Amino acid sequence: MKTLQNQTLLYDKDCPLCNVYTSGFIKAKMLDKNGRKPYCDLSRVEEDFVDLKRASNEIALIDTENNTVIYGIDSLLKVIGNSIPWVERIGNLNPINFGLKKLYSFISYNRKVIIPSKEDNSQTLQCVPDFSYKYRTIYILFATLITSVVLFKFSKTISVIPESNFLRECLIALGQIGFQTVFISKLKTEKQLNYMGNLMTVSLIGSLIIIPVLFINSIVNLPEIVLITLFGLTVSFMLYEHIRRVKLLELPSLLSITWVLYRALVLLIILYI
Repeated sequence: MKTLQNQTLLYDKDCPLCNVYTSGFIKAKMLDKNGRKPYCDLSRVEEDFVDLKRASNEIALIDTENNTVIYGIDSLLKVIGNSIPWVERIGNLNPINFGLKKLYSFISYNRKVIIPSKEDNSQTLQCVPDFSYKYRTIYILFATLITSVVLFKFSKTISVIPESNFLRECLIALGQIGFQTVFISKLKTEKQLNYMGNLMTVSLIGSLIIIPVLFINSIVNLPEIVLITLFGLTVSFMLYEHIRRVKLLELPSLLSITWVLYRALVLLIILYI
């Protein structure tokens, strides 16, 4: 790979996703060994020419020779395009660039609910994205859609469960949000939506685990007991992940109990009503 010299990416050191892809650029030699720097370690000089607010939402690429900065998808295209020029050319085509910027914003504004981390309040500079009602709502709806589709497909493989339909799975997913909201109704709206985002990420993770099972089952007809066991293991992992996220968000552990209660009630209703 061709190394981009004298360029430094500012990244959120508390974001595992940001850590992975910025270190990946260095390992792939797209950037030199000094090619990334935690946002919280910005110098006073750098603070004068870096847009701090924008850099917390869109990863910033600093030209260390000229003290100039580009942000977001443009910075990533420059890093990748230095080694793979055709990627940058295609990425800068107007319709594609527009779509990439929207996708980048969708991920960036939701990165703290996709992969949460405990905030380090000892840092003067914290790389926390602005709260976006639009992108958080879109994310929750997106996760609900994927979850509903996967569970609808999976329900067809289990004969002991009454035949499902896509609408029922959507209502179950949305019902989980409504049910849990009852127990966090006194929190500020932003904190409620942060929890809802994490809640739906847990469901999305479960769906992503089930997708390979559905694929394998389409090739080799798995015994129903195997499918049920795999589903049970998936739900157990989802519960563990929910408990972990509730602790990170410093929310009442009761939410994990009500998470289980809702799913148990839904199962009883499906089986006996």
